[in-house]
Amino acid sequence: MTAFQGLFSLVASTVGQPAADWLKDRVEVPQALEGFSWSDDAIHRVWLAEALNLCLFHKLVDAVPDGLRYVNEQCESGRKVVFDHGAIRTVDWAENGELPRGRQAFSRLLEPLGFTDVRTYPLTKLNMTGWGYRQMDLPEDIAQFFVSELHPGRLSESFQSAVSRVVGSSRDPLSSEDLSILNCLRTTRHCSAQEAAQLLPGLYRAFGRQHGVVREDDYRQLLRDSAEMAWIATEGNSFNHLTDRVADLEATVGEQIRLERPMKDSIEVSGSGRVMQTAYKACTVSRHLLDSEGVLQAHSVPGSFVEFIQRKIDPENGNIDLNFDSSNAQGIFKMTAS
Repeated sequence: MTAFQGLFSLVASTVGQPAADWLKDRVEVPQALEGFSWSDDAIHRVWLAEALNLCLFHKLVDAVPDGLRYVNEQCESGRKVVFDHGAIRTVDWAENGELPRGRQAFSRLLEPLGFTDVRTYPLTKLNMTGWGYRQMDLPEDIAQFFVSELHPGRLSESFQSAVSRVVGSSRDPLSSEDLSILNCLRTTRHCSAQEAAQLLPGLYRAFGRQHGVVREDDYRQLLRDSAEMAWIATEGNSFNHLTDRVADLEATVGEQIRLERPMKDSIEVSGSGRVMQTAYKACTVSRHLLDSEGVLQAHSVPGSFVEFIQRKIDPENGNIDLNFDSSNAQGIFKMTAS
């Protein structure tokens, strides 16, 4: 078995063989992975990072019909999607159940996979802060994570109480065995094939909703003060969006508008002028909330979405600009504010 066959076998062990085959045909996998070890006894962390990203890519497009259609259409045109980054939202709050507060719930798993928070992004208008986590072995090739924290302490006491009731029931998706393997990865940068197969499902589960049922009055309270926290209430730590890195964003937007796809009204341009982003509008999903009589009722709420990004060369180093932009991010976050 080659290393690339091993990669997709690992992916299949978590999301199933049909999903792994679908990903192989539709998502660009960096050839530079070949430079890192893969054996039954020692799999380099870079392979596990890529396997997790592929699984999460599939999870999002499986939940976003417009995204699934887009990726399939790119495949039909002879192009594989270039997975640039995925975004998750966390809550900087002590009463977070079994989960570490805020981004710590994810730094504990991203850092052993080689990701480092290379820059902080104030999201002041949203009462949030963002961090760009970049995989340092293959920074240009492996999708980054944009991890954001919402800060309830900046909002009202009634808002904070609702936050506590929502996330206070959170369970930890990582077992003690998972944490042990992560600790070994952090130290040695390698794990065995058996450990990789054991760990990946736990990492995959971490990107989901870990708390229990949400009361409708709490959801309404959160929505009044923070559309982002209301989104976390129904979707948890799921991928908020994933992003396709394209060569010509204006051409991509023009084609999607021609196809009458649900596009954002404008393109966000970074202060440097080198990073340009836009997105589909978030899909609508059905989630159950507990009404005042204790009965679960279905509600239509914003789900996740697919974003598009173009990154230009930074003339100072001759590499593509891998940074994010606070203004761009806050504009993109509005996709789930409806």
